[in-house]
Amino acid sequence: MSRSRVPVLAAAVGATAALVTPVTRATRGLRRSMGVTPTGIRSPQYRDGAFHNRLPSDVVASGNQGSMAVDFARKGDRGRPEGAVPLVTPDLPATAAGLAATWLGHATVLVEIAGHWVLVDPVWSDRVSPSASVGPKRNHPVPMELADLPRLSAVLISHDHYDHLDTATIDALTAQQEMVFVVPLGIGAHLRRWGVPEDRVVELDWDQAHTVRLPGLDDLTLTCTEARHFSGRGFTRNKTLWSSWAMTVGAGKKRRAVFFGGDTGYTPAFADIGAAYGPFDLTVLPIGAYDDRWSDIHLNPAEAVRTHRDVRGGVLLPVHWATFDLAFHTWSAPVEWLVEEAAEHGVRVAVPRPGERFDAGGDLPVDDWWTAPAGRWAGLPDANRKEG
Repeated sequence: MSRSRVPVLAAAVGATAALVTPVTRATRGLRRSMGVTPTGIRSPQYRDGAFHNRLPSDVVASGNQGSMAVDFARKGDRGRPEGAVPLVTPDLPATAAGLAATWLGHATVLVEIAGHWVLVDPVWSDRVSPSASVGPKRNHPVPMELADLPRLSAVLISHDHYDHLDTATIDALTAQQEMVFVVPLGIGAHLRRWGVPEDRVVELDWDQAHTVRLPGLDDLTLTCTEARHFSGRGFTRNKTLWSSWAMTVGAGKKRRAVFFGGDTGYTPAFADIGAAYGPFDLTVLPIGAYDDRWSDIHLNPAEAVRTHRDVRGGVLLPVHWATFDLAFHTWSAPVEWLVEEAAEHGVRVAVPRPGERFDAGGDLPVDDWWTAPAGRWAGLPDANRKEG
């Protein structure tokens, strides 16, 4: 080979490496994060090789794929805050209170119920994706380290989408804690693939329950309840179940109850859940990533308020907004709409900053902290809101 060709070859190799290296980083751990397909499923919700909602549901309304592609190309940064999101380092008590909650961003909440600590849909990764370098990235850091969590009674998972079931977080919780993972049917296959011991995996169908018994505490009952959504971590959908959750402890005046909606569209089944398992002192409900084109599987803020009333809720904690840009509305639109809707219907809401703890029986965080970081996106019209 002539000397004149060596630099050309080196440049070509360097260019190839520059392309391959990001791809390699993006795909590292991809197969493991995607989990596995469960087998042997038996459920009234499972037929023809997949789970189904009881109420017919479209993930995206037919005929809207083209408009979504155009909107995505035009959306820019409207789903992200212009300024820094204010965070609070959680100030947790030595023992869990009767009823309190700490929102840690998106759908991740640390619930205190009658002395139990329950963590729901824990996600600590920077991106909600099978890749560590590609996919929706956080708008703000997690307010606390995983290692600083108290001793948990249970972890609840609503479904297996990446913004609710995070492989790296599951790995850390498995190593650092001893609690059980209570999950909808099929998700246990993912957990076992990731090394969670069999005796720490509890899989439930809708209306099935698991009781956590710990010394010195009243029994905690975790009931898997209906939701209207879908599942999937790869190219196939609905091989695992999705759910909401009812958490209850005690009876009579000592009863404490929390409803976690997970990720869901509106369904009349929420009224049935309220009748069967309510009333609930606290509801934790998604308000973000809504759009008319997928209204069957995501609540908008008005529907969240309706769901709260259906399940007979006391205080409403809105989640599933602020942390990841997953839709076309502006960053602050969900909370702006929610606050107005709640006031119209006399619903008590808590709107904490990420990391801010509140007691459901005390003063609730309601001050507007979101307008300043929203910047020019604050208060803009939302095409999903209809007059009248």
